[in-house]
Amino acid sequence: MKTKALFLIAILTGTLFGTAQRGVRIGYVDMEYILENVEEYRGATEQLNAKADKWKQEIELKLSTVEQMKKDLMAEKVLLTDELIAEREEEIQILETEVLDYQQDRFGPQGDLILQKRLLIQPIQDQVFAEVQKIGQNKRYDFIFDKSADVVMLYSEKRHDISDLILREIARTRKVSKSNKDEKLNSRLEEFKAEEAEVDEEISEALQERQEKAAADKEAKAKAATDRRAEQLKLREERKKAYEERRKKLLEEREAKRKAKEGERNAPDEKVKDSTNQ
Repeated sequence: MKTKALFLIAILTGTLFGTAQRGVRIGYVDMEYILENVEEYRGATEQLNAKADKWKQEIELKLSTVEQMKKDLMAEKVLLTDELIAEREEEIQILETEVLDYQQDRFGPQGDLILQKRLLIQPIQDQVFAEVQKIGQNKRYDFIFDKSADVVMLYSEKRHDISDLILREIARTRKVSKSNKDEKLNSRLEEFKAEEAEVDEEISEALQERQEKAAADKEAKAKAATDRRAEQLKLREERKKAYEERRKKLLEEREAKRKAKEGERNAPDEKVKDSTNQ
């Protein structure tokens, strides 16, 4: 910042010596003031701010949903199996990541809000630059600065402010070629809408893809859990069947042994009976 100030002083000093006979003409513009007084920019900014408010509401709603899901999980945790808890936690993590990605896409350094603001400002800046060039040449200004830029202006006399002159020239130029300007502005607004629709579609597709993947993963895990339970039931039935067969066989063997012993005990009695009869 100090380097810029020193550089500016050096230029002014050199110019003062070079143009001492006629004096130095210096003017400045206030870009923020100009933007505030351009009707089209105000209208487009209001629309963009309305979109930003809508995006914020969507983000707040999604974050609220995530928080509610966390609370519900905490309340139900004691009733759930470890597997179901892991599935719920993964679902919450996926949704939370989606919300943060959406927030970054809308309000990040390279997000829609910043990019569309630049697109709105650029046409006005181009017009201001063109008018500054014309006014500078026609009125023989040596320097015209932007008050809202990085150049440090410790003091500025109001009579050197040509912002209103720039606004009048912009208005006059627009009246001369109003239809072309309106067409260009409408085209730019249509571009904004098309870009916005394209971004929304991309975000929607990405969100749908993530949701479908999460649903597929959840379904696959549920199927795997069902298959595991079915396998466990099958093994349990097989063990039960094997146990019943072993038990039946054991009982049959015991019964056979019992009958054999009874037969052995009854054999002497039958011999005695036969001897008596003889």
